[in-house]
Amino acid sequence: MILAGVLALSSADAATVGASAIELRQHLHIDNTDIGLLVAVSSLVGAVASLPFGILADRVRRTWTLAAAIVFWGVTMLWSATVSSFGELLLARLALGIVTAAAGPIVASLVGDYFPSSERGRIYSFILTGELIGAGVGFAVTGDIAALSWRAAFGILAIPAFVLAYFLFKLPEPLRGGEGALVPDASRQDQLRSSPAVEPTTPADGLTDAQRLAMEQHISPDPRFLQMGSVDRMGFFSAARYVLRVRTNVALIISGACGYYFLSGVQTFGVEFVHGEYHVSQVVANLLMLVVGGGAAAGVLIAGPLGDRLLRNGHLKGRIQVPAFTAVAAVLLFIPALVTHSSLTALPYIVFAGAALSAQNPPIDAARLDIVPAALWGRAEGIRTFVRSGAQALAPLLFGGVSDLLSGGHPISGLRWTFVIMLAPLGASAVFLFRAMRTYPTDVATAGLVSRASSDVAPTNDPESGAGPHQFLA
Repeated sequence: MILAGVLALSSADAATVGASAIELRQHLHIDNTDIGLLVAVSSLVGAVASLPFGILADRVRRTWTLAAAIVFWGVTMLWSATVSSFGELLLARLALGIVTAAAGPIVASLVGDYFPSSERGRIYSFILTGELIGAGVGFAVTGDIAALSWRAAFGILAIPAFVLAYFLFKLPEPLRGGEGALVPDASRQDQLRSSPAVEPTTPADGLTDAQRLAMEQHISPDPRFLQMGSVDRMGFFSAARYVLRVRTNVALIISGACGYYFLSGVQTFGVEFVHGEYHVSQVVANLLMLVVGGGAAAGVLIAGPLGDRLLRNGHLKGRIQVPAFTAVAAVLLFIPALVTHSSLTALPYIVFAGAALSAQNPPIDAARLDIVPAALWGRAEGIRTFVRSGAQALAPLLFGGVSDLLSGGHPISGLRWTFVIMLAPLGASAVFLFRAMRTYPTDVATAGLVSRASSDVAPTNDPESGAGPHQFLA
């Protein structure tokens, strides 16, 4: 719940800017491009800052570092509530970007070390539900408050930050490399033992469930990575070179960036589009977005456990197959939602499209921990966050700029055509996920062998043990 709260704060902030767009535009005399800029600068600075935070995630006490970042986040939100001009608010957003950059790398590293690999899809479902709840709070709660005072909306968001920081300071730091993984409850262990395909993870073997399954299926690793030396001693540039040579990782990074690009545009301009397109009040528009968020939460909660179940049943590609097919569904469902002018007709399509869009994230996040050695989790997530945040920074600017360009004096018409055009990168997301399915097994096998070679667990040449490098190279 604590890690979910971290992501909830960040998404609530972004959604609050979108829900406050009308009030900000009136009180600060700005347009859609300026609204997009407020979100963009935070994401852009966060993209750059995510790289050093990725290094810290692999080197320092993560719980204290994240707690300190959250405290500064709360202070900056209070500053945002007291600004007197657009320029000051823009500076506050710059500071927020630095703080939010800590969340991605540190949360990913903690998930890998707190939870067994067989549970990570399910755990990510819970954590990413927190992200959606935060967005819902931004749209429905602080958005309604923003209808009265956008300053109060920003100020209220600062309160839970300090509470969350307190609990983060109290959170124990896990051992690295998955050795400190929390043990599932007894019934869950019995379920895992009954699986014919994958035995429950034991910290001593140095392998995730997906990596063990790849070994059992005699999948050969990529030999390029076997000459790069121990990942434990890699500096940032060597680590970056490693993770960017993992083809599945690159495909997942690009796919995720495309998906978050579209989602960021929806968060920023969704309320305004619903308000103008369907001729409903802002309060009703916020509530409709909350219903859409409920559908997205359902997709997240289903997809993570589904990917885990497929893996336990021997489907090595399960954590990639789930997001690949839901990505296609998201594109197809958004099309009818954008061409209708009735809120009642559009709502079911939007709800299911939101569910399909959000369902991609938990299994993908779990899969990334299977294709990158544990010693590089923080830096790998920092690099991914850099690309994703860059896409998120670009989205509000492009959505706002394109909508202003296409509006012809009718802002809602401009937004409608902008959303239609922006379905193209959403479709690209699906293409890259299907490409990732082809390379995922090899990259899982490679990460397993590299992790074993870099760990303190000495590999054996006993063919019956299943631990020697020859098993991967066969």
